[in-house]
Amino acid sequence: MYCPFCSATDTKVIDSRLVADGHQIRRRRECVECHERYTTFETAELLMPKIVKRDGSREPFNEDKMRSGLQRALEKRPVSVEKVELAINKLKSQLRATGEREVSSKMLGNLIMEQLIELDKVAYVRFASVYRSFEDIKEFGEEIARLGDAK
Repeated sequence: MYCPFCSATDTKVIDSRLVADGHQIRRRRECVECHERYTTFETAELLMPKIVKRDGSREPFNEDKMRSGLQRALEKRPVSVEKVELAINKLKSQLRATGEREVSSKMLGNLIMEQLIELDKVAYVRFASVYRSFEDIKEFGEEIARLGDAK
């Protein structure tokens, strides 16, 4: 790590602490040459797979897009922000755990629906209605009936 003050290559770590619930390390460093101190943060670089859309196009995984879809489905529902964040972290872990460089949007959609069914059944039906392009009220009824049978 180069010193940001004098660009020397020799620095030493004075203190290290876990931050961000253990997902990041904060390090206090001191330059051996100019003795200035500064802080660095270290995080794991985890690569997310690309998403293969229905039309065959590929796009990078977009956490913001996934989060907005979840929030739209959960709008005005009694689900805490903490539960939503846990669901998002679980979804990202499941995607990384596949070990694949690419996953289908269908697989991602199904994983999201699995999380929503645990969070809030109304939000699940909302999401499923858009994701599966329900055409009429009959399809809503069938999905709700499947939810009732799954208990």
